[in-house]
Amino acid sequence: MIAQITAGVIFIIMFALIITDKIERHIVTLLSACATLILVFGICLHSADAAIETLNVKSIITADFWYHTGTAEEITTGINWATIFFIAGMMVMVEGMAHNGFFRWLCLMIAKLVKYKVIPIFMTFMLLSAVLSMFIDSITVILFLAAVTVELAHLLKFNPVPMILAEVFCANLGGSSTMCGDPPNIIIGTSLGYTFMDFLTHTGLIAGISLIVILIYFYFLFRKELTHNSGPGSETIDYPNPAEVITNKTGFIISCIIFLTAVVLLITHAQTGLTVAFIGIFIALITLITSAKNCLALLKKVDYKTLLFFVGLFIVIGGLEQTGVLEIIASMIHHISGDNTMLMVAIIIWVSAIASAFIDNIPFAATMIPVINDLAGSSTMLPILAWALSMGTDIGGSATPIGASANVVGTSVAAKEGHPITWKMYCSKLVIPTIIVLIISTVTIWVRYL
Repeated sequence: MIAQITAGVIFIIMFALIITDKIERHIVTLLSACATLILVFGICLHSADAAIETLNVKSIITADFWYHTGTAEEITTGINWATIFFIAGMMVMVEGMAHNGFFRWLCLMIAKLVKYKVIPIFMTFMLLSAVLSMFIDSITVILFLAAVTVELAHLLKFNPVPMILAEVFCANLGGSSTMCGDPPNIIIGTSLGYTFMDFLTHTGLIAGISLIVILIYFYFLFRKELTHNSGPGSETIDYPNPAEVITNKTGFIISCIIFLTAVVLLITHAQTGLTVAFIGIFIALITLITSAKNCLALLKKVDYKTLLFFVGLFIVIGGLEQTGVLEIIASMIHHISGDNTMLMVAIIIWVSAIASAFIDNIPFAATMIPVINDLAGSSTMLPILAWALSMGTDIGGSATPIGASANVVGTSVAAKEGHPITWKMYCSKLVIPTIIVLIISTVTIWVRYL
């Protein structure tokens, strides 16, 4: 009981500090992890085995961590090193692509193809945000997409805020469709042994249906606002040349090849047996080898704070699991839902969504994985709850400016460029589409699986 209370208190304090955003979140999770190792595992449990199991270092040196021939075993305890290795590798790849001007070139090329017309740019940028976020971290997608949107807004004389809001939402929606799109999905996939295609054929279907509805919704919501100011005639505008943003043509081509290789490896990793940890490290090494001159610069730009955040987070979650706190939460949800699986799915989706709207969806997803594992009771029910958790955390985070990292980045870029987005402005535009997608998700899962 004392161990459970201690683990719970550490977790609550950690969450509170993350929400207040007064201390950098990686420092918060690392300090909380130290407290868990000392107070929970050391003083309360007197268990070195629990600490070793939570640190999970031995998993890295096993063959199955890098290559497996069948369905991966469930890994729900301790640090999920596969998630950390994969994210680190993709960070290196993305930095290499950005260094060679890939993202700005892609955005400007699409704008050029639609002849710099505002509404076509709006529609294609939403699609671009969703598609890129299927394979690349949504934070990176929004960072570059929002910056180019502001640049085009100044050029074409339109308000960039509606477009940035729509891009943020579509990035979260697109990220929900694949295993590598949003961090919660990476954690769910690597923890429960699901593949890229598993997500694409399940959450991808839900995201695809939702994207069609959302594109129509945003078109009617923002059409007048985007076309309110008709800019100067096209003959007076000096349009940017996409080719000029490519800093290194050879590096640009190599970056494209590496990106396509990563996509192919991710899509086929269930057939090849290559794990996401292997794919992440392999892609990172290829990027560094082909960018030898900029190798150190790329490594310096990797977001190590986020990686450390994950390490600390997994240790704290491990404390909750080792002390049985997560089993208690699972039993409470089971007691409320009883044997009604439809109600259980609805609880997972909507509780995850509401929680993720106000707290970081990454720690919430990591917390809920052992919970749904206990709730499932059978191998057939577990994936259904996993898809429910994925959609709830990924989409629920879209409702507020702090619900997902992409939201924070998008609003920050807009504010930096002189277009501040208030809580009222953000929520008034994105709460309704969030509810729409959650309803679509709930109904689709009910109809398809139950």
